[in-house]
Amino acid sequence: MKRTDLTQSDRHPVRGAGLGFRRGLLRELEQHDGSGIDFFELAPENWIGVGGALARRLRAFTERFPFVAHGLSLSLGGPAPLDERLLQDVRDFLDLHGIRAYTEHLSYCTDDGHLYDLMPIPFTSDAVRHAAARIRRAQEILERPIAVENVSYYAAPGAELPEIEFVTAVLEEADCGLLLDVNNVFVNSVNHGYDPVEFLHALPAERVWYFHTAGHFVEAPDLRVDTHGAAVCDDVWDLLAAAYRRYGPVPTLLERDFNFPPLGELLGEVARIRRLQAGVPRAAQAVAARPGA
Repeated sequence: MKRTDLTQSDRHPVRGAGLGFRRGLLRELEQHDGSGIDFFELAPENWIGVGGALARRLRAFTERFPFVAHGLSLSLGGPAPLDERLLQDVRDFLDLHGIRAYTEHLSYCTDDGHLYDLMPIPFTSDAVRHAAARIRRAQEILERPIAVENVSYYAAPGAELPEIEFVTAVLEEADCGLLLDVNNVFVNSVNHGYDPVEFLHALPAERVWYFHTAGHFVEAPDLRVDTHGAAVCDDVWDLLAAAYRRYGPVPTLLERDFNFPPLGELLGEVARIRRLQAGVPRAAQAVAARPGA
């Protein structure tokens, strides 16, 4: 890869507390002075090829704020050939806007066509090798390292490995980073009956680039649905605090994809992220900073 890899001492591409950059928020964001937001994240598929006034509006933000990009459609675990044309377009887009990092979902969303959902990769050794090879190829084309996100899932067909073993094996085999979605850990822990704090402690701290947190829908006491359409609940805030105790004050992004409240409410959640980060004990920060922690 031509571009500099993120080192252990500087593996976080951004700092602080960020907000998902959504077109539904664009007008309010343009009227806001930017205070309280340390960085933004966007989906490159929603902006690649966009020109005219909308492109200029995006540029006004990428020139002022740090940005990261989170892909939606690469289908890293899918059976269809890897979309190398998309990767080339993503690379050019990242370069054009000076975007600091690119991440994708550890899932698949294509077969003969686009499935319009993020499907769970079977937790098998063969799938580890398949996904890892595609991640390595993606990094070659992008000319930079990437991170993959642990996803929510509602069934695990053909599973031979626990989720935690599958995720960590892919990270090791692909030699890539981790975008740790704390809400997804909580949702999966309820739906599949495991301890979310134990899951956090089993992941490799040295591979974590940044966190996601978001709201979800309570379908039943034992069924949560990852929606990004509600405020973050108390249980997820508590798990985020536990994640900071484990990893230190990792940069964290608030995701909200629809049912947008007034921008001030979202900024209140971003401010709560920052308060939790500030409350991390120094001892926890020091432990989390060690290689292999």
